[in-house]
Amino acid sequence: MDQGGAPPVFSASAEIDGDHLHVVVAGEVDMATADTMLQTALREPAGKITLDLSAVTFFDSAAIHALVRLAQQFSGKLTVRPSRQVRRVLEISGLGEQGWLDPA
Repeated sequence: MDQGGAPPVFSASAEIDGDHLHVVVAGEVDMATADTMLQTALREPAGKITLDLSAVTFFDSAAIHALVRLAQQFSGKLTVRPSRQVRRVLEISGLGEQGWLDPA
């Protein structure tokens, strides 16, 4: 891996299947990109949301704030699939046992 290269490119995409919205986020979620993640998840009306963060390489406090907002807005309807890095950040911040966090 090139140590001097550019950071992983952030991306957020959404696909709706009936009333289930599947949002896939990759790269670094930070102060510059957290709102884009949030807005991507809010773009389509949905009864259930899966937020796939398995390709996220960095997750900061702005990302945590956006995730908590989603969890509040979609109480009981949100599932988050974290990467190892995201899971670690959530555990450190005290959010590692939330019902919306996929235990897998």
